[in-house]
Amino acid sequence: MNQLTVIGLGAADFDQMQMGVYKKIKAAKNLFVRTDDHPVLQDLREQGIDFTSFDEIYVKHGSFGPVYEEIAQRLIEAVAHEDIMYAVPGHPLVAEQTVQHLIEAHKKGQIQLVIEGGQSFLDPIFGALKIDPIEGFQLLDGTSMSMHDVNMRQHILIAQVYDAFSASEVKLTLMEKYRDDYPITIVTAAGSSQEQLRTVPLYELDQAAEINNLTTVYVPPVQNDEDALRDWVTFRQIIATLRGPKGCPWDQKQTHESLKKYLLEEAHEFLAAVDAEDDFAMVEELGDVLLQVFLHAQIGEDNGYFTLEEVLASINEKMIRRHPHVFGDVSVEDAEAVVANWEAIKKAEKGPEADVLLLKNEYRPTSTLQTSYNYQKKAATVGFDWPNVEDAWEKFAEEWQEFREEIANGSQTTRLDEFGDVLFTLVNLARFYKISPEEAMIHANEKFARRFNYVEQRVKEIGKTFESFTLDQLDAFWDEAKRIERGE
Repeated sequence: MNQLTVIGLGAADFDQMQMGVYKKIKAAKNLFVRTDDHPVLQDLREQGIDFTSFDEIYVKHGSFGPVYEEIAQRLIEAVAHEDIMYAVPGHPLVAEQTVQHLIEAHKKGQIQLVIEGGQSFLDPIFGALKIDPIEGFQLLDGTSMSMHDVNMRQHILIAQVYDAFSASEVKLTLMEKYRDDYPITIVTAAGSSQEQLRTVPLYELDQAAEINNLTTVYVPPVQNDEDALRDWVTFRQIIATLRGPKGCPWDQKQTHESLKKYLLEEAHEFLAAVDAEDDFAMVEELGDVLLQVFLHAQIGEDNGYFTLEEVLASINEKMIRRHPHVFGDVSVEDAEAVVANWEAIKKAEKGPEADVLLLKNEYRPTSTLQTSYNYQKKAATVGFDWPNVEDAWEKFAEEWQEFREEIANGSQTTRLDEFGDVLFTLVNLARFYKISPEEAMIHANEKFARRFNYVEQRVKEIGKTFESFTLDQLDAFWDEAKRIERGE
């Protein structure tokens, strides 16, 4: 089998080229290069070294993926006939996708691959920027990076920023986490006689005059929390500080039990923001919910029982495990099948429940409505349920009539009992119609408060007290509030 040798041209000009690399290239009989656009190739050509470039392939495709695949395929076809050498910018194993395709072909036994040396662009960039990579750095591909890839507390080098368009894409991605005027450095031709460093605010990245295939963008690590407000690490550090020895006395004394009411309040406030279709309020309220989650996780860590990582691992494992139709090879037809599959997996996870009472884990001390809903839903799983909603309506009518009778002839105890039955049947009706009774009650309370606030405001505008108005007059204000809500 013929041999395909990959060698690196280095990152700078001919004077910086390694002697061993130069000798091997000069001795090569069949030399291919990924692109003719490299500082040393003009010098090699002037010395009479012939090579074949793949630059024409870049014109054929609208993205880099197909370009690199085709280059690798052509090399595989060429080495089938004779030994060849393939020269790439920098080092073959640093930010060189064509070589990765060749490595895969080598693993499959399609080619015999040898990778030689070559200086990567990293060394001269570290020197130009005067940074030590042991402090932690990331090397990202500007053509495919996501804001989720960015570690704001490390040195970040972004390669494949070769023109104004790619620079604009990188800029927009970075601006999802960094402030618009965060200082970044554009490094061009590092280590060569043409080396240039230009520090600009982030928003000017795509307006820089010197951006080409020798450009790398450097983003320095953030130095304070104010520059990393969109980073999860910042939030976790803030919570740990609040709970720490020099933190806030209120946060320090909180427990899982003391925070329960706040989690409920924040969840309800978020639901109110959803009902109001207020995106800005949703952002704020979701932040408050996250605060409660992180506080509970920090308390668990402080007490030595669990960490945030364990919380994340638990939910990640559950999501993957219970979505085999997404992360596995299970097929489902619709959302109902997804729910059925979820319940089956959940039941299997919990194991045999023959000795466990069915309703044991369904009680919710913070919500009687939710407890009622859970009881009826769980009972329905074993067939203890009305076969259709009409029977549920008949049961409600029956309980309502019994309550009316107790109002007329019963005691306070029997009235309480029968009214509880009425509420219970209402929750059952909500279940049939896939309505959350808890959410419905929250909505009703908010609606009442909103309309009553309007009534109170109208009373104050007129300059009288509530006692000065009849119920019909107050009810008229209530109707006004309803019409305003409806836009009438």
